[in-house]
Amino acid sequence: MSKNTEKNRESWSQYSGTLEKSKEYHNRYHIAVSSPVRRKILKLIAEGRSEEEILEILKLSKKQLDYHLEILEWGFCIHREGNRWVVTKEGEIIHYLEK
Repeated sequence: MSKNTEKNRESWSQYSGTLEKSKEYHNRYHIAVSSPVRRKILKLIAEGRSEEEILEILKLSKKQLDYHLEILEWGFCIHREGNRWVVTKEGEIIHYLEK
């Protein structure tokens, strides 16, 4: 795992000590899932789609996709496992949105 991925792979436990930390966690999570594009990306990741497939389906540039993936990771919704993105427990909210 790269240092950047290690740095971005944070968990709820790091944000549960104080009210301020809890607010930061929830703020980051809200920002990550508030975008319709990021919700679509999250759903496609949950379906097991690759970055290349997501690019094609959503007609995004690589730069745009990288930006949204970074926000989803920052917001605790996804993390890297090898060369694929995986939905976290927090990211599973996608199963309850936009039905």
